[in-house]
Parts: sequence; C-alpha cells; structure tokens
Amino acid sequence: MRSVVVGTAGHIDHGKSALVWALTGSDPDRLKEEKERGITIDLGFAHWQKGGFNFAFVDVPGHERFVRNMLAGVGGIDCVLLVIAADESVMPQTREHFEICRLLRIPAGLIALTKSDLVDEDTLELVRLETKELVAGSFLDDAPMVPVSSKTGQGLQALGDRLLEIGRRVPARFAGGPVRLPIDRVFSIKGFGTVVTGTLVSGEIAHEDELQLLPGTRWVKVRGLQVHGSRQPRATAGQRVAVNLGGIEVTGIVRGDTLVTPLSFEPTTRLDAVLELVPGARPLRHGSRVRFHQGTGEVLGRVAIAQALSGSAGAEPQVPASGRAYVRIRLESPAVVTRGDRYILRAYSPPATIAGGSVLDPHPPRAGVRTSAGLARFRALDPADAPPGERDLVPVVLMMEESGAAGLPVGRLTSRVGIAPRAVPEVVDRLVGKGVATPVGEVLVASRVVDELKEQLLARVGDHHRAEPLSEGIPREEVRERLFAHASGALFERVLADLVSAGKLVARDRLALTSHQVKLSPEEAKARERLEQAFREAGLKPPDQALLAGQLGLPDDLVDRMTRLLVRQKVLVRVEGLLFHEQPLARLKQDVAALRTASAAPARIDVAGFKERYGVTRKYAIPLLEYLDRERVTKRSGDARTII
Repeated sequence: MRSVVVGTAGHIDHGKSALVWALTGSDPDRLKEEKERGITIDLGFAHWQKGGFNFAFVDVPGHERFVRNMLAGVGGIDCVLLVIAADESVMPQTREHFEICRLLRIPAGLIALTKSDLVDEDTLELVRLETKELVAGSFLDDAPMVPVSSKTGQGLQALGDRLLEIGRRVPARFAGGPVRLPIDRVFSIKGFGTVVTGTLVSGEIAHEDELQLLPGTRWVKVRGLQVHGSRQPRATAGQRVAVNLGGIEVTGIVRGDTLVTPLSFEPTTRLDAVLELVPGARPLRHGSRVRFHQGTGEVLGRVAIAQALSGSAGAEPQVPASGRAYVRIRLESPAVVTRGDRYILRAYSPPATIAGGSVLDPHPPRAGVRTSAGLARFRALDPADAPPGERDLVPVVLMMEESGAAGLPVGRLTSRVGIAPRAVPEVVDRLVGKGVATPVGEVLVASRVVDELKEQLLARVGDHHRAEPLSEGIPREEVRERLFAHASGALFERVLADLVSAGKLVARDRLALTSHQVKLSPEEAKARERLEQAFREAGLKPPDQALLAGQLGLPDDLVDRMTRLLVRQKVLVRVEGLLFHEQPLARLKQDVAALRTASAAPARIDVAGFKERYGVTRKYAIPLLEYLDRERVTKRSGDARTII
C-alpha cells in the first residue's frame, strides 16, 4: 500500500484538526493542553486508508507562536492541505504557512474551504477569489479548491476523492540509499523505552538495524518499528514511522536530531546556498542573525551575502523583498544537510518567516565568498546555471578539483553532492568517460590533478638526474613524501604505474627516467675501478675512508662521489659506519654457515674465536658479527653466537 504524507497548513482556528478528525476518525490533538485550549500546539498525526493508499496526516499548529512546530512537520510531506476558513478567509498565518510550503517546493496540494456551512454563496465566492489571488503563480495555482464542513460532512467525499487523485500523481520515494529520518517527536513508553517518530526521507529501516544519531557520534539499535500505527518488520522511504530505540535514554534525543545509516552523513556548521526572500519582507542585510530550519531542526546562524542576484548590492550587500542571493550561512550548532535540501529562514526577533532556498554545498571550503573566485564557485554550483544534462556533474568536478590529490570519496556523492545512491555508478562512469575523473579505489581524483602530479613527478626525477648524474635515481619514498603528502598511497602507485606503462619511468627502490643512464667520464671510471679494487683486496679489514683519497692520490670530492655510487650499486655495503666490499661479505656468510655442518652439536662462535679465525681486530669483529646476526646467519646467545 502506497504511503502519502499530507501536511495541513493554515491559520489558527480555521479547522485543520477538526477536518483531519472528520476525514480519518482520529483526533490529532494529543496533548492535554491542546484539548483544554482548543488549539494545536504541537504536531498531531492521523492515518486514513483509501483506494490502495495510506494517507498519513501531519496536523501542524496554526498559531504564530507555534510556527517552529509547524516547520518540524511540513518538511517531509508529499502534499499540503491548505485550510482556509470560509468565515474568515485568508489570514496572516495562512500567508506564512503558504510561503513556507512554496519555499520548500512541496510538490502538490489542494485547498479546503472549511466552515462553509457558516457562510452564504456570495461570501464563499469572495473567499475563493482571495484564495486564488494568494496562490496565483505558485504550485497551488491550479489546485482543487473544495468547500467542506467538518460539522455537517458537506464536501468530505469530494475532498477525499481529490486527495486520491493527488496520491496517484505523487511519485513514490526511492527506498534505496542511506537511511535519513529527521526526528519530530521523542517520548518513552513503559516497558519499551525510547521511541522517536518522523517521516523516513530515504532508505529502509529494519528490526535490529544499527543506526547513527546525528549530530554527534551516538549509535543506537532498532528494537521495534510501527508504520501508521501497526507493528512492522521494516519501514521504507515516504512512510511515517515510529522507531523503538535501544542504547539511548529519552533525554539523550531532541527534536531535530536525525537517524541515519552509520557514516553516511556528516553534520556541518557552514553551508553555501541560494536564498529567496519572501514578498513583503524587510531587506536582508549582510551578517543578519537568523533561525535556520531544515528537516525537523532549528539552528541559529548568521547570513553572509556573497552576491544579491536582484537589486543593488552597494557597499553593504542586502537582499530586497522577493529577491534572490548567493549566501553562506554559518550555524551556531551542527545541522545534517546535503546538496539540494530545501530550508527556511526566520528572523531572529521577532520570529517571522523571511526566506527560504536550496543548499548548494553543505561543506564549502573556508575561502572568501565575496571574491571573484568565490562568486564563480557559487555560479558553478547553482543548478539553474548548469548546462542541460550536466547539473549532476558540474558540482562533482568542482569538488574533486578543490580536493586536490586527496580526492573526493565516492560516498560523498550522496552525503555532500546529494546524488541518489542508485545514480552514483552512472555519474562515476560519465565522469570517467569524459576524462575528467580518475577512480582510485573508492576515491575520485580530478584527471587534471593526476596529470599535474605526473608532470611534477617527472620534473622532480629529472632535476635529481641533473643534480646527481651518477645516481641511479631518486629514492621512491622521498618522492612520495614531497609530492604525495596529502594523497593516498593508492594514488601514488597509480601515477607510477601509468608512467611505467607509458614508458617514461623506471620504478624500483629508486625512480629514474627511462632515458637516464649513469655515464662516467674516463677519470671517474678509473677512480671507481681503483676504489673497488682497494676495498675488494682489503677484504674484512677495509681501508680508512678518511685516508683513502690521499692513499690513492685522488681528489676528495671524486672519491666521495664514486664511493656513494658504489654504495648505490650495492658493490660496497655499509656495516655500522664501515664500508666492506660485497664479495668478502658473501664469502664470510658462506664460511660461517658451513661451520654448522662440521659437527652434530650446535656450532657456536665467540668474539675471540672470530678474531682469531679471520685475523681481524675487535674494531671489525663486532660490526661483522652483528651483520651476521641481521643476515640470520648467527643468533646471539650471551657472549657467543649460535650458527643458525
């Protein structure tokens, strides 16, 4: 059975709750104070089944003081039922509720002219004309307008039929993707514990699911579910749901918190948005303090106007009534939003609805918004300015490039960019196909950034070759630390693999251009040969490096360069500050290892025995024995070594 969430809207005492009661047989006024005062203070709920649909009514308060409660209920609705009393016509809260619904882009609605039994036909016609004037040019311009009386039952059948027609037109919500449930009620039931309610915006919730409660890092478990008053094993997007939670007390949750799939959304205190001021509002000034409403939450914040899109900005930009602007909203506490979310702004004092709009980026960089670059960024993010067919790609490309080598995690295409999870693979394929994105594991890196890293890497390797022509290449880890400090190891390996595949780079422990060769001058070649011979002939008693240049009659710098070359070529091996030729070391390892086969008992060797056997002093014996330990030829045991 399809679920359609219907929100009532209208002025106080225009008969919203009475109409819901007459339609559904359920009284949405649940609080004792509401019964005593005869007005709706908080959200009320009722359900009504007809024609294969389950209509979930969210009855919202009409009094000006309770508009914040109205906003908590209207954000998740599919259809608005605008209620106007025929004996009073359009009133202040009628206009404010209508503006809120218009700014939230509620997709459908109809109008009920209540208390029609109290007026004559001429008065009813006048109310029709005033109502048409109110909704002209809006989503309710062509909406059905049905005179009803909750007292006599007049028009209720026609109103129900019109609701059924709207239910058939309202698109079903997508059940896939991460769970997102803005909480509008929190209470405790004896024997069950903490219960929260709300309209499930996306995803599915099942019994025993683990969810995250945002903002914060709280994790909870689903103990039970009720959908439209009956116990169910799961709830899907678009349904009104009550969730029994384990792992948290009722005092640990407030209206405005959001239940989500763990790690799928990230709260923010800074967002970029496009804003529209309501008709008749006072101009909105730069830095104004406001009440930010999104979902079921209310957060205080300030508005920084980047650019007014209508009217004159002047030295101090401001947004005129009915004007639009690009703004950055800085919140005083975290909110859970994503790109494309609709929001409402109310003045800080006195509280009145002044504006609404759409989130462009819930996690913008900390750059200025009134610079030419900042304004260009707003225009790039505004879907109204995007080329046809590119609206879902432009923000991804922008955020990828801003992320640089760190890249944009694929998961943020939903939590930050607002792309439906089912559409993410297609978007990634299109970006890769256009050559603007390079996938690296679960991260997207702008192809331009990858190309720049390749050029920088080749340039750095080339600089190293020019500075040290005798070097076989620059150490691999040195390049990683200098060029890829903010990138993943996977991106570093991807860049290397691409350059090796293109035949431009040789990548081992050291990185070298494929065109690079170690070329020695005749003088260098002769010095290298004499150095190698000196160390090879010295065996396990290598020459003193400080005296070597003088003994060979060679310049100090030449000996230093050739010594480092022999070390890089692994002809010479450094052992505890001493240099040995690799051949005597290889013979030493073989000779010591052969001792273990000479006797059935474990072969052992100590420092004295080693000195005597190989004719070396303690200066060489200790480093060589430790070298044998590291090479796993021997194992130290007290003052001696056991030959492994």
